Amino acid sequence: MTDAALASPVSAAPVFCEDDGLSYRRSLTDFTTPLTLDDSYRMAHLPLVAPEHPGVIPRREGKFYEMGRHPAVYSLVLPVEDGALRASPDFLALEAELKAAPFAGKIAWDILPRRQDRLHATVCGTLSLAEPAAISAETREALRTIGPFTVELRGLFSGNVNRGRLYLPVYPEKRAGRNTLQEVQAAFGRAPGDLWLVGLYNFSDDLDATETASLADIVTRWWGKPLLRLTVTELQVMGASDDLVLDAHVETVLPLGA
Repeated sequence: MTDAALASPVSAAPVFCEDDGLSYRRSLTDFTTPLTLDDSYRMAHLPLVAPEHPGVIPRREGKFYEMGRHPAVYSLVLPVEDGALRASPDFLALEAELKAAPFAGKIAWDILPRRQDRLHATVCGTLSLAEPAAISAETREALRTIGPFTVELRGLFSGNVNRGRLYLPVYPEKRAGRNTLQEVQAAFGRAPGDLWLVGLYNFSDDLDATETASLADIVTRWWGKPLLRLTVTELQVMGASDDLVLDAHVETVLPLGA
């Protein structure tokens, strides 16, 4: 395990931001109708997981995607170690349910091992394009001042954008009433966000009514259930030429604290 995100002892008791201050619930997929892959997913994700699917949007005027790929984008991310996640009995139980669900055959399971060393939640998207972003001394000092903090990964989330991808939502530690991930965003001059997601699973096709109902049931039963608690000691600037970060590389490591 790296020092980037270490599993905290169960006895640790930080205070976390909760749904009333975050946007996970209001950003959920509408499960009252069968889940269909939306345009953003069909352009950025579907070409990478099912390139022969008739619903693939290979390109669109004004967008920089070409069969799911684009010029390098550099973003600030919170790294998540796959080994730590898979050491969580609760996460393994959730994944076992997904593997037994009626829609299991529509999950692109083969993508998981290709992404296991680059799991993350994006904190500040698109710091720069094509060339790595320069991180100022002031920003580095602000991150050192923030210091290490704790986050909790909970499950499961399916959103109303990029409909077709399943995530683990990130619940950040709250210190003196302040959201620590928003403090990180402020260090980069970004407006405060309220939704951070670890992308894990991708569908290769639309779901029918029965499959959608099964997914809705899993999301409901697992909502808010802690899967893994992490102490974050560093953030990373990651560059990638696709939204699944299949070709990603870590450009810069930014320590939190001394």
